[in-house]
Amino acid sequence: MLCIPPDAGKRDFVMEKIIINGGRPLRGTIEVSGAKNAAVPIILATLLINDKCTIENVPSISDVSLCMEILSTMGCKVRMLSKNTVEIDSRPAEGGLSPYELVRKMRGSYYLVGAELGRYGKAYVGLPGGCDFGVRPIDQHIKGFKALGASVSVEGGYIDARAEKLTGSSIYFDTVTVGGTINVILAAVRAKGNTVIENAAREPHIVDLANFLNSCGAKISGAGTDVIKIKGVDRLYGSTYAIIPDMIEAGTYMCAAAATRGHLRITNVIPKHLESISAKLEEMGVTIIENDDSVEVCHADDLHRVNIKTLPYPGFPTDMNPQIGVLLCLAKGVSCLTEGIFDNRFRYVEELKRMGANIKVDGSTAIIEGGTQLSAAPVKAVDLRAGVAMVIAGLCARGRTEIEDIHYIERGYDDIVGKLRSVGADIKKVIIPDPVSFEKAN
Repeated sequence: MLCIPPDAGKRDFVMEKIIINGGRPLRGTIEVSGAKNAAVPIILATLLINDKCTIENVPSISDVSLCMEILSTMGCKVRMLSKNTVEIDSRPAEGGLSPYELVRKMRGSYYLVGAELGRYGKAYVGLPGGCDFGVRPIDQHIKGFKALGASVSVEGGYIDARAEKLTGSSIYFDTVTVGGTINVILAAVRAKGNTVIENAAREPHIVDLANFLNSCGAKISGAGTDVIKIKGVDRLYGSTYAIIPDMIEAGTYMCAAAATRGHLRITNVIPKHLESISAKLEEMGVTIIENDDSVEVCHADDLHRVNIKTLPYPGFPTDMNPQIGVLLCLAKGVSCLTEGIFDNRFRYVEELKRMGANIKVDGSTAIIEGGTQLSAAPVKAVDLRAGVAMVIAGLCARGRTEIEDIHYIERGYDDIVGKLRSVGADIKKVIIPDPVSFEKAN
């Protein structure tokens, strides 16, 4: 590995890669970190609480670091008590100060709108960024804010929401929206009166957010069902709260164990959250043993073809589409993988084809002819979950796989290289000079 000294120049002049020598079965134990999709809204929700909060089981990932950096620039006092525990004091915070260049780096930054509305009665937040899965409108978020009494405009790259007084209301989402459900919860917890959200999303991280807010004095019921009821409160109080385990990280390692013909014990999980993933792996012939807070995954001699459609929870998660797509490349027969949530999930297919995968995408469905022995190739992470799919592909491919643009992977996976190495993978992260960036800058 080439080491770049601190004074060697701008970080833009180096490039990080993951390099994998494939063909080794994964064996041993991996501990799952806190859930990215719960950590982001919970950390940003501390803005609602005019007090100190201690959040435990926080994953060490770049999206979480961005959240804490955003809150710091808004005046919050953010202090790491340990690698996975953070104390956030939002009493000094001021609304409308989140830096545009930070919020545009992640999708979840739009939760600041609900949090700022709830605390200050107004919000001014740059439009979010993150992974590109096609059009992901915020019209249902805006519908919810307006129902609570806010006026909302989107122009010049910013969301501007204002309300003289937020008042509880009945809100029916036209489509199931995780982001919209979370944002309306954040805005409604301190609104006057009662709010009812119908056709709400049911994901475990929505339940986790509601549990966190309730621990701070909110009155939220029904989270985890399609009807959520919120009785507004005047203020919220500090608390200590531990984030749930990451079901997508767990599912990723489950697929990696099956793909490499390995045997993994995956700890710090909630097996019920994994039911849709476990069911499809078992249908493919993989052995899954559930324990109280862990699952064991033992490979099948031959993987069977299956058909899968991603759906809102408790259906098969869209965030597992690329990982299961790799596994279907190895299964005997023709499988159909249909994306039921996002328009642009199959961008990873072109990268898998470089490794010998036989996949044809027809609209929202990928037709995968399995039984392929993947071969190593230079590939890139085109988004977070696509990137980790390339890791799984590299683990089971013949030869040396190099993965670029790994910053996407680091948005959602805590020490993935270290965890995989600990169970037998030949994997490392390297830093190399990027001559293209240097030439452009000079």
